[in-house]
Amino acid sequence: MKTKFVKSLFVTALLATGFTMATTAFATDITGAGATFPYPIYAKWAESYNVKTGVKLNYQSIGSGGGIKQITNKTVDFGASDKPLKPEELEKAGLIQFPAVVGGVVPVVNIPGVTDGELRLSGEVLANIFLKKITKWNDAAIKTLNPSLALPDSAITVVHRSDGSGTTFVFANYLSKVSKEWADKVGADTSIAWPAGVGGKGNEGVASYAQRIKGSIGYVEYAFAKQNNLPTVALQNREGEFVKPSIESFQSAAKYAEWDKAPGFYEILTNEPGKATWPITGASFILMHKLQDNPANGAEVLKFFDWSYTNGSLMAKALDYVPMPDSVVKLIETSWKNNLKSKDGTAIWTK
Repeated sequence: MKTKFVKSLFVTALLATGFTMATTAFATDITGAGATFPYPIYAKWAESYNVKTGVKLNYQSIGSGGGIKQITNKTVDFGASDKPLKPEELEKAGLIQFPAVVGGVVPVVNIPGVTDGELRLSGEVLANIFLKKITKWNDAAIKTLNPSLALPDSAITVVHRSDGSGTTFVFANYLSKVSKEWADKVGADTSIAWPAGVGGKGNEGVASYAQRIKGSIGYVEYAFAKQNNLPTVALQNREGEFVKPSIESFQSAAKYAEWDKAPGFYEILTNEPGKATWPITGASFILMHKLQDNPANGAEVLKFFDWSYTNGSLMAKALDYVPMPDSVVKLIETSWKNNLKSKDGTAIWTK
């Protein structure tokens, strides 16, 4: 299943719509690269959009760091990152960003006898595992949170991302908020100096290692956990409640986003309030150049995301992503109209 899941969007869309090729030979195809976090929903949207329009999306799921690099170097029509760029970073690079979907980063475990949602962890204990301060599953700190769970006297293997990753940023940002030691020693970025563990490339790589290594713990976007049948943990949120990942718990966090007040749509949704809130929630962002060297391609990117916002909500929810509400979509499309221009100053979005 994993091998099929990580195939190129170009291949997926091509296979799905071979019968349309003759009539859409002159359609403008678009390219993107970056975050693996939203890959499952971009794949679904791309397949459906290709059937509808004949336009193909070739999206490289290479990690947020790679996406930022490729859009900066103008080798793709758009970049994707789960780490939002600050307004000053956007200005320096001549970029705009806008959110595509909201989802959850989830710790996943491979502990014999432990099923999905059984293991309870607090933010502090999770941080101490990744700091290598807690090294066995029957450590007293874990047993205190799980008095009725039979935990083995075996070593914990940490699995983390080896590439520049927005999923890592979201995860590490959360750990920085719940552990001063993590904040002081490690911090949060797309690439960090991990205190311990095995590195996997992409959400796909982490999921693969976590699936194979007994006694492991890793972190992935929720759709990857479900696709690979990886047990997730129940995580204690800031209200003291142990919450399981779900679209409802992601929505509980997303409602605290103040997109209308966030310059450049800069919002981080980790450790938000609410009894039902999943504490490691984040948005995935699209990056584009304000001045479009190829306005036709830029306009096609916007048409794709406009179609996805309008027609892709059910697809997003089916994969446990939170779609952007209509009020936010209006803000996003106003930003397109005001900021994305061709070289002659003409707006490329006029809807």
